[in-house]
Amino acid sequence: MKIVGISACPAGLAHTPMAAKALEKAGKELGYDLKMEQQGSMGQVNAITPEEARAADFVIIASDQKIEGMDRFEGKPVIRVNITTCIKAPQAVIKKCVAAVQSKK
Repeated sequence: MKIVGISACPAGLAHTPMAAKALEKAGKELGYDLKMEQQGSMGQVNAITPEEARAADFVIIASDQKIEGMDRFEGKPVIRVNITTCIKAPQAVIKKCVAAVQSKK
């Protein structure tokens, strides 16, 4: 399963990269192809390409902020998750997201 996501917090300096790294590590441990883009005061880091967006099974948004470039994910299931939850329990977040997407198929 291919998963893409975006993490963002108000400053984009601490929680943003922490959530992105936690989710990418958990995705790898669970056997998923997961790529996280970071958005914040530093701009976009590890940007998701249009090709990666098209290939994704779903999108995780680890933020309650406005996300730039959501049009890339048109037609994809998008799941918003609290950024702190993504840092504290990334495997649980991914498992719940995968289960939610699979139950809708």
